[in-house]
Formats: sequence, C-alpha cells, structure tokens
Amino acid sequence: MPSTTDDARASALVVCAGGGIGDSLLASPAARALHERFARVDALTLPGHRAALERVPDFDAVLTDDGEEEERLARRLAERAYAAAIVTWATARVARVARRARIPIRVGQARRLYSGFFTRRVVVRSERGDVSSHWTDVLLDYARALGCDTADAVPRFEPTAADDAEANRIARERGIEAERYLILHPSNAIATQRNWPVGGWAALARATHARFGLPVVVTGSAAERSIVEGICAASSGASVALAGATSIGAFGSLAKRARAYVGITTGAMHVAAAGGAPTGGIFPFQSDFPDRWAPLGTKTAVVRASYPCHRGDTKERCSDYACIANLDVERILAATEALLR
Repeated sequence: MPSTTDDARASALVVCAGGGIGDSLLASPAARALHERFARVDALTLPGHRAALERVPDFDAVLTDDGEEEERLARRLAERAYAAAIVTWATARVARVARRARIPIRVGQARRLYSGFFTRRVVVRSERGDVSSHWTDVLLDYARALGCDTADAVPRFEPTAADDAEANRIARERGIEAERYLILHPSNAIATQRNWPVGGWAALARATHARFGLPVVVTGSAAERSIVEGICAASSGASVALAGATSIGAFGSLAKRARAYVGITTGAMHVAAAGGAPTGGIFPFQSDFPDRWAPLGTKTAVVRASYPCHRGDTKERCSDYACIANLDVERILAATEALLR
C-alpha cells in the first residue's frame, strides 16, 4: 500500500464496465470513498455509460472500454500510472487488463477463476445470502478493502448547462410547463424484448393525472417508443410521450425539475434520484429485491409487487407479465402523494 503521503498525489481507478447504467452509477459512492485517500479517481466504463458518469462529480475523468485488444487497453491505463484499482464489475478480461496495466493494488471479486489477478479479494455479500444491503453499500466493500469509506452513499448526477438548455427546449416544444408535471417511466431493458402490457401503465397515467391535476410525461428510450406511445394513446389525453427524445443529461434535468418521478426499477430511476428528484420506484417482480436496488435520494419511496407470479416466473421469463398489466394503482398513488408532500 502506498504511504499516506504518496496517496495524496496518487490516482485510483474504479472499473464499472458492465451491467446497466444503474450499476455504474451505484458504483460512484465507492469513488467518493477513494477520494479520501487518492487525489484523483477515474472511471473505466462502457461507451454507453460514459455520458452518465461524466455527470457524476465523484469521477475526475471517465474512460471507456471500447472492446479493444486487451494489451492496447492496458497500455492506455498504464500511461495514467494508477496506484490502485477497484473492479466493481469483474470479468476475466478486465481482471487481466488491470494486471497488464501494472496497477500495483487491484481489488476484485473473490471466488472466481480469475480472482488470482487481484491482489485483494472481496467476497460479495449476496454470495453469503445477503439480500437486504443496498448495492451501493455492497460495492463500497471494495473501497473498504483499501481502508476507504464514506458515510454518504447516495449517488450524485449533475446535469450541465447544456443539458438544462436542451431540457428547456424540449419542454417548450412539447408544451410542458416548468415544474408542473410528473414523470412516469414504465420501461426497462427487457421491455422491448417481451410482450410488455401497456394497460396497467395507461391506467396509472389516467389515475395520476386525475388525482394530482398535473400533466404526466411518459419517458423511455428510443427502442421503447412504441410502448410509450401506446400508453399515451390509451391514457385518454392524460399523458405526453417523450421516448428517445432526450440525452441522458437532458433527461436528468427534466427529472430534477419534475414534481416527482415514478417508474419501474431501472437505470433511469437511479439517475432521477441521484439528480434530486422525488423518486418512487416500482418493483413489480417477485424476483426483485427492493432493499438492494431502491432509489437513493432526499425523498424516495418504494412500491413492492402485490400481484402473485406464476410458479417459476422471472422478469426475463414470463408468459403474460400480469404484474405489469395489473399494477397496484392505489398503492402507487399513495406513494406519489407522499413524495409530493
């Protein structure tokens, strides 16, 4: 381990090159912890996550793993002379790259075939049966292996001035009045690949508009446009479709200014909460663990599934997604009301 004096000038790397945007964002408190010891903390992530992490103040720079040849990536990292790295999303590839980059201290997951590439190994709590620790706290165990910690484990997402300008333009074009709307985010990564019912979300949009008298902006990715537009078409004019129309930064800006954000558990939920939006997370699947993946922020709420799954169902394999078609609208409205208070 470098001395404290050396640490004051040293740099560290957080490798979060896998999963979804939410996984990378939830790794950022570990970077905050490392800043207590290291002068600079960078991220290595996937190209699709770069824009999100560039808006996280806990990272000094964001590098991407573009799938290039391992030796070339290792040379890029070696040029930065990192004193330590924590690998929060481990694969054999990134484990080898960290060693090839000659990073002297490498913290990664234990109990894997490639764990020998790490100089310090962490047993992930979930492998010990823990389903209640939040994932940010689980990932902080990697920083703790270097004697670093933080009492503030809430991720941060800060839109830029350009993001705010883009959000203002979109709001004007769509007739969305500033700070007078709610955001409903019905989709996640599996929605576009499955028979995703829109009826439950349309019912929620209608009920939300009727209860609170506010426009409902329904967001999603470009791939989810048909789902979002289907929800809005079935919501009797209660909602505005906004799928694939924003960058991640402009989305964060719109969410920050919304009266509340309510959505299924996904990366967008974590971006909204990290940006300061009152955020409600809907966890419709029995296989979800709300304690682990709940939104973190100044004002948050969680709604757990109340619709029973068929035996053996998972969110990736389900015949009808009845829990989505039959969302517990009243419980979600109650959670939204608490957020607005």
